[in-house]
Amino acid sequence: MKPDLFRDEILPVRDNLFLTACRILENRDDAEDAVQETMIRLWNLRDDLGKYDNLIALAMTITKNQCIDKIRSRAKTVSIEQDVYRRAGPDNPYLRLERKNTEEVVKAIIKDLPALQKAIITMKDIEGYELSEIAEITGGNVEAIRVNLSRARKKVREAFVRLTT
Repeated sequence: MKPDLFRDEILPVRDNLFLTACRILENRDDAEDAVQETMIRLWNLRDDLGKYDNLIALAMTITKNQCIDKIRSRAKTVSIEQDVYRRAGPDNPYLRLERKNTEEVVKAIIKDLPALQKAIITMKDIEGYELSEIAEITGGNVEAIRVNLSRARKKVREAFVRLTT
């Protein structure tokens, strides 16, 4: 199949493929990825496309298979709980409560850190200061701040895992 024929027969159905992928995946970004993968696959098959009676059906089948592959890979990385929270949206009261509880636990852990680590992690992760600004405020050098920040984060992470498991 020549590029002109590909452009004239395959590209016009792209919007329909996208709508189908959106319905299956319920996510515009994933749907766009699936359609792009479909287009690449069709382009790679362009020399053999003349063998197929219905190119639109072929494109739709490839799109559906791409969507199924995305759902399978998503199932491996997303827990059922995360999927429920995602579908419920940002106003989910259970998710808000969980975030609030997590925030309270992390703040309590930070409160128990040594004074310097507590100050550094607060300035960096809560107040948004840059490492160079923290070094200037505390009178240390940037590398020492980076090391203390890393140690503080590690302690917070370990304490959080210990408390929540």
